[in-house]
Amino acid sequence: MLETLRATRYVMPLREGGSLPALVEADDDGIYVLKFRGAGQGKKALIAELICGELGRAWGLPVPRLAMMDLDPVLGRNEPDYEIRALIQSSAGLNLAMDYLPGSISFDPSANKVDPALASAIVWFDAFITNIDRTARNTNMLVWHKKLYLIDHGAALFFHHNWATAAEKHLSPFPQIKDHVLLPFANDIRGGGKTIAEDELRKIVGLVPDDWLEPEGIFSSTQTHREAYVSYLTQRLAASDIFEEEAIRARANLT
Repeated sequence: MLETLRATRYVMPLREGGSLPALVEADDDGIYVLKFRGAGQGKKALIAELICGELGRAWGLPVPRLAMMDLDPVLGRNEPDYEIRALIQSSAGLNLAMDYLPGSISFDPSANKVDPALASAIVWFDAFITNIDRTARNTNMLVWHKKLYLIDHGAALFFHHNWATAAEKHLSPFPQIKDHVLLPFANDIRGGGKTIAEDELRKIVGLVPDDWLEPEGIFSSTQTHREAYVSYLTQRLAASDIFEEEAIRARANLT
């Protein structure tokens, strides 16, 4: 289970993100990066953040700790910025928070070295979750105390934006992997592959709050909706050769 915290103070917006995340203080006196359910990218971005983040953590990848964050809209009553105030008001209830890494800097491939084994595991992971957001233009990685951290997985799992075509999406080779910022460092992509038991995968998907699973018109219940995620991820894992070969081919084309 993820810890559930309560937001006690809105600190400041983080305007680098398209979904306008924010720094907030919680009832454990910690500072967190809060992703809002009412943001333009919607609840599916939070679902992708949660599932991918916890998958990464289960596989030993450096993802900051996640927590559920209960947000009272009264927190925004004194906020002078209308856009921020409206975002807080539309995000009442459970949102997703990530540990804030104070003093961290964005990963720079020209200045920061990456262990090839870790790079291979991250490239494999991003191909698996179809993460389009780990490019040189937008690395979505931070360096904190000389250690690499993976953040911002809201754009991954793009199959769930159209469940009608999701059945065949697990076979996608994910050609966008050619733009991955760590691809030049990944010398053993197939060796970076991971496995997970289906019951463990089901536990991770089970962390998604019921009210984030909006009616899709094709699911009879939230449980069948969850099972659709488990089924897709299980099938994609079984078909990993497809996206591994694409990533290996993309890396060969770099030289």
